[in-house]
Amino acid sequence: MAWFVLFFAGLFEVVWAMAMKYSQGFTRLIPSLVTVVGMAISVYLLAQASKSLPIGTAYAVWTGIGAVGAVVLGILLLGEPRSLPRLFFVALIVIGIIGLRFTSGE
Repeated sequence: MAWFVLFFAGLFEVVWAMAMKYSQGFTRLIPSLVTVVGMAISVYLLAQASKSLPIGTAYAVWTGIGAVGAVVLGILLLGEPRSLPRLFFVALIVIGIIGLRFTSGE
């Protein structure tokens, strides 16, 4: 169950990161509110998951999901670069997340 909660914490990290981009430096109300609410939900879910997962593992997976999600949405929605080296390093983050999942002992 903790991994499921952690996954959603990571998804909410992606939500707030993208909303922050759309807030244009917190000058637009709705994206700014989505950013703050997304942050609160994301951190709350991380805290819940870390009750039963090692904090180092939980934090690394949380940031990894957020980073990968932000890169993917940046490419798809914002026209950010999709070079082969960039995608290779994103794949390494995904491999790291999977590796932590299977070696965490939970």
